[in-house]
Amino acid sequence: MEVFTQTIINGLVLASIYILVALGFALIFSVMQVLNFAHGSMYMAGAYVCYYWGFALGLPPWAAIAMSAVVLALFGVFLEKFCFRFLEKNFNRTLMFALALIVVMQTAADVTVGGYVKRVPSVLPGLTTIAGITMSKERLIACVIAVFLLLAVFFLIRKTTLGRQMRAVALDRDAASLQGINAHRIAALAFGLSAGLAAVAGGLMGSIISLNTYMGDTMLVKAITLVIIAGMGSIGGLFVSGLIVGLVDAILPIFIGGAGSEVVAFGFAILILVVRPQGLFGQEI
Repeated sequence: MEVFTQTIINGLVLASIYILVALGFALIFSVMQVLNFAHGSMYMAGAYVCYYWGFALGLPPWAAIAMSAVVLALFGVFLEKFCFRFLEKNFNRTLMFALALIVVMQTAADVTVGGYVKRVPSVLPGLTTIAGITMSKERLIACVIAVFLLLAVFFLIRKTTLGRQMRAVALDRDAASLQGINAHRIAALAFGLSAGLAAVAGGLMGSIISLNTYMGDTMLVKAITLVIIAGMGSIGGLFVSGLIVGLVDAILPIFIGGAGSEVVAFGFAILILVVRPQGLFGQEI
């Protein structure tokens, strides 16, 4: 029973972090109609920046994660304003720029921090026992932080003026502009928010697993898988697809090994594309 409970908790941790990254990826696509394939590198950069703040400058882990989110959010606003804005409606150029950005960010992380195995300091080290079940405090707090951020972003998108403006731009950019909404400003804020979420996810995951410069590539595949299952137009559907993939990644390795779980999750996404191209909850891809 204890092993089963710990496995479920691991699944929830993975699901919450996957959803954080996928939410940013989907937000950029919805608002800007851009498939930002460099989004996984934002997640990787967030983990490395968090490591730098923690070890080089001696900040507490929670402060390092917060500062990493701020740095990556500002970087995301910069990228939208000075790079992606000029590549709008040109898929080939956007793709090439994103691929170049991946190489630049991975090289920068490797050169500045180095290729040795590193981990972000735990926000809350140690173990705790709840109802007779012993579990890691860092995994528990990572899940709590991620869920809190997910609910906050969901509230922002659904209940605030900024969120309504984001949804208006996503629905019809030209009509939103005619209503006085600054579409470029909304796109920059969406890009910054998505980069900040990826940075927090990277910092939380970096306290659980070792860092490497290619960790963003795996996370990008997870984010795309979640978006395919949920549907490109569905933000709420990401919660369901994240739980599915997170639990699959936590439970299946016990029976068939880690590589097998990767195949099952992606195979399910392919099946969704064949049977229901619009995803479980979204619009047709």
